Amino acid sequence: MSTVVSGLPPRFDALSPEVVADPYPSYRELREAGPLCRMGPASFGVTRYRDVASLMRDPRLGSEFPDSYHRMSAGEGPAGEFFGQIVLYRDPPDHTRLRRLIGKAFSPSLVRAFRPRLERMVDDLLAEAAEGGGFDAVRDLAFPLPVMVVCALMGIPAADHDLIRPHALNLGRAFAAIVPQSDRAAADEAVRWLRGYLGEVLATRRAEAGDDLLSRMLAAEDGGDTLSHEEIVDNAVFSFFAGFETTTNLIATGCAALLEHPDQLGLLRADPGLVPRAVEEFLRYDSPIQGVARMVREPLEVGGRTIRAGRVLILLLGSANRDQERFDDPDSLLVTRDPNPHVAFGGGTHLCLGAALARVEADVVFRSLLRRFRVLAPAAPPTRRTGTFRAYESIPVAVEAA
Repeated sequence: MSTVVSGLPPRFDALSPEVVADPYPSYRELREAGPLCRMGPASFGVTRYRDVASLMRDPRLGSEFPDSYHRMSAGEGPAGEFFGQIVLYRDPPDHTRLRRLIGKAFSPSLVRAFRPRLERMVDDLLAEAAEGGGFDAVRDLAFPLPVMVVCALMGIPAADHDLIRPHALNLGRAFAAIVPQSDRAAADEAVRWLRGYLGEVLATRRAEAGDDLLSRMLAAEDGGDTLSHEEIVDNAVFSFFAGFETTTNLIATGCAALLEHPDQLGLLRADPGLVPRAVEEFLRYDSPIQGVARMVREPLEVGGRTIRAGRVLILLLGSANRDQERFDDPDSLLVTRDPNPHVAFGGGTHLCLGAALARVEADVVFRSLLRRFRVLAPAAPPTRRTGTFRAYESIPVAVEAA
């Protein structure tokens, strides 16, 4: 029989300067206080690994929110309306259909076939660093690479990458739990511009298909079911967030973590075969996405408290990934950690569609850094980028070529 808990759980302000700088001490305090915290009107954060891992697969939670929620979160413009169309915020049966069809375009075989081209991209980006004695891991690597990759996968010409990049960055503003008023115009313009651009590209693919993602999404069919023009455009726009923001921050936080832990960098130099484990540890240690929202569709109990239907639960992935009940020495970076059952990519039916691609990008990047440079060291303190995600503005790196 469950125990009913009285009193309010502690409040958590995810945007306080202390939390933005380093959320992990606050997460520890929250986990010790209980499995829930208050985060906003009718919303609670879930702090512990066991509950987060279980709730990601609980059918009583959904990802489809009412239009009023998206308008409250992102405003009345295109960004608020856009969320109702993408696979991230749809529940079965629509989510099942969209994921099945979009998944045909993001097949593992496509990711494997793309790796040689990805390796050339990384080599090109690092070539100047080898000559100049240093580079910025965000500006020169983590920021440009994911947009290059998504554009290449969609068959978008390289000449347009610089046009797309600022809109892809601003699109990330729309994915905050509550988009600040100061960011809403930029988020709306990003959605509007990317929809228009990709809509034109899609029209050319209808006339002459290729072997790119948009052509694959056009051709995807299952039992006579296909994707509409609007579904392809909006989910292609979403892929700029999924393929850009998360991967940018994975590469950046991984670089920052290695520079801060030269002993772990030494382990990777001694055994580059540890790179896949290291990538998983970067995802756990400083998760690019710290939390995901779920709508409570049926009453459920968490830690002795009944959460009513219509409430919102924020599954705090960053907190779960530092839970001492699940991970030994959770606040240490250990590139040899195995197993590593982190929840950085979510789980259940909403497991990140681009997880395989993000892992391959990070694997190529860190292998290339180890191969090209015999010295990787901080050139100046890194600076954080404020916002919802664990992101960096700048990570200056001093290097010596191998």
